[in-house]
Amino acid sequence: MIYMDNSATSPTLEEIFKEMQPYYEKKFGNASTLYKMGLEAKKAIEKSRKQVANLINAEPQEIIFTSGGTESDNWAIKGIALKELKKATSENKRNHIITSQIEHPAVLESCKFLETLGFEITYLPVYTNGIIKIEDLEKAIKKETILITIMNSNNEIGTIQPTKEIGKIANKYNITFHSDAVQSIGKIPVDVKKDNIDLLSISSHKIYGPKGIGALFIKKGTKLEKFMHGGGQENGKRSGTENIPAIVGFGKACEIAKRDLKQNMEHNQEIRDQLTKKILTRIPESFVNGDLVKRLPNNIHFRFSGIEGEALILRLEEKGLCAATGSACSSEKLEASHVLTALGIDPALAHGSLRLSIGIENSIDEVDEIVNDIDEVVKTLRNMSPLWDSINNEYIELDESVFTE
Repeated sequence: MIYMDNSATSPTLEEIFKEMQPYYEKKFGNASTLYKMGLEAKKAIEKSRKQVANLINAEPQEIIFTSGGTESDNWAIKGIALKELKKATSENKRNHIITSQIEHPAVLESCKFLETLGFEITYLPVYTNGIIKIEDLEKAIKKETILITIMNSNNEIGTIQPTKEIGKIANKYNITFHSDAVQSIGKIPVDVKKDNIDLLSISSHKIYGPKGIGALFIKKGTKLEKFMHGGGQENGKRSGTENIPAIVGFGKACEIAKRDLKQNMEHNQEIRDQLTKKILTRIPESFVNGDLVKRLPNNIHFRFSGIEGEALILRLEEKGLCAATGSACSSEKLEASHVLTALGIDPALAHGSLRLSIGIENSIDEVDEIVNDIDEVVKTLRNMSPLWDSINNEYIELDESVFTE
């Protein structure tokens, strides 16, 4: 099997699992207790907090552990909104949030929920390259704006947003800036201080750590409503007995990600660029979704005219290649990706997409086999498709009036 779906999840490294194992078996104490075993657990948490902070250039006390990226996104957005809601008066009501059309569902659904509470949300457009324009962001700002929430990089097409410029704008207007960096950490440098980020969502299982653990970076001085109420763990900000083994694994994953960042970037980009060159050269009517340069080094997102993506994924799996059409969080939905339609891609063509996300377990030697498999499956599906002219090797655009007359 060739696994190329690391944007969905990554395997836990043996080095990381070994670090976690004692906290399941012998060092299983509750960090809230005062005896030796509990103090050992507390010490392990604080070590991991430093490891996570070091990866993003934060202070350890600014890292709060969560159950993962979805919780971190929810907490960041709702926490800021609910804090403002408590302060609101009829004369002074700050209830405006700016986001983009291609955010992760955890961000978009949180924003939709806040709309039911009377918040106004501006969804910035992206363009054919999948990137917002800074001038659009600045024009959208109002005196009521309390939060800008724009992802660092996209989970489907891998495009990288101008985070540093967004941070400057947010700082200029004294607006809290939240960014979802779940796909970015361990793939590209992320620096919360240089980028003027107030809130940052990160997750463990995208960087070879365990599932069910993540963190929210909360810049010192940033005020937001608590998301979990209870016994006062995590400095009173996020109650609940800590998942010590997962926290330990997450910390180790961040340590390794920082240590190996440069070589992993080079490794991933070499494979990505070879896949891109060979597929675009070999398969007619194949395209790359999103910007060719401003994208994660481990992500390449193709579109093939005349085929259906779900069939492509299933047939590739039969050949031993694991890949995706888009976000793993939305893989059971049949409608076209909201990310691709936001790029202006026709829904019928958006369905013919393939995301390959590279990891450290992949090698350059796999490229030809991957390209051969994709080429063969695409040809098979096109021969079966009413939307493909096999003689002229081109996509057939349907006349939609046939269905409306």
